[in-house]
Amino acid sequence: EVSLLSARNVWQQLAEMGYRVVPILLERQGGLRRLTGGPEALEAAVEPPGERTTWDRVVAEGGVFFPVLHGPGGEDGTVQGILELASVPYVGCGVLASALGMDKAVAKEIWRAKGLPVVPYRLVTKTAWRENHAGVVAELEEALPYPLFVKPANLGSSIGISKVEDRKGLGLAIEVAAGYDRRIVVERGMRVREIEVAVLGNEAPESSLPGEVVAKRDFYDYTAKYQDGLAELRVPAELAPQLQERVRRMAAEAFLAIDGAGLARVDFFLTAAGEIYLNEINTIPGLTRFSLYPVMWEKSGLAWQEVLKRLLDLAVERWEARRRRAVRVG
Repeated sequence: EVSLLSARNVWQQLAEMGYRVVPILLERQGGLRRLTGGPEALEAAVEPPGERTTWDRVVAEGGVFFPVLHGPGGEDGTVQGILELASVPYVGCGVLASALGMDKAVAKEIWRAKGLPVVPYRLVTKTAWRENHAGVVAELEEALPYPLFVKPANLGSSIGISKVEDRKGLGLAIEVAAGYDRRIVVERGMRVREIEVAVLGNEAPESSLPGEVVAKRDFYDYTAKYQDGLAELRVPAELAPQLQERVRRMAAEAFLAIDGAGLARVDFFLTAAGEIYLNEINTIPGLTRFSLYPVMWEKSGLAWQEVLKRLLDLAVERWEARRRRAVRVG
């Protein structure tokens, strides 16, 4: 549903810019449909009408592909792998960065190896949990104080995330997360401000002015992200100039550490003591009218339509670089 809302915004803007847009819907079961009608058909966030098609026909259309797919099966490198095999230009991160960005645990390990600060956490597998509930709980409680956040390692839009205050809540939260993934991240909960930075570029990425999410719920969950009025978005965030520059620099470093390309939104936690922690990176951030990514760039002096044009240009630039390498190897 969120992918459809983001796609509507992107489709409408590209059409206004004079581009010919060919909308392809990737169904949950993996099938493809070429949509009929205009971008308004996506407003209701239900599967819109369209005709069955195939990857061969889609690739034959030519042009630049713009994946607007949030979560597993679209943001995690799977679709990017198909586009790589088809040797077509596409917007955004490649297979490696997409997979790393989706996996919260692996991304944290890479950032920690680069010297970037991450929230203290532990990784739990579904198998370990099923075999030894008491042992897993004991290890987590020894390593991390309550409150805790429990998350599926591979998911987006805050789906499957729970905040827990005690042992009973921890067990229930692990069960919820295990329903989405076989690997579960358990993080130390802290009283923090949520700061986000938009990144744009390939080898030399630019970072936007930071924004801040002030959720009107206990934390910035799925409902708060995609229902108007449930979170306040402040852009730019009220930060001291030195801190603002630091998070912008760290956003670019986090992006490059996973070999990012095109776009991403990097999320941070800021404590009352002024400590900054990397939370996660979204390689296809929300692009809806409620989303921070376009707003942060507009507040940074770059209009949304200019961002979209840059993304298409960056896609072609990266594709041409891959073609030149392929020719040399051949």
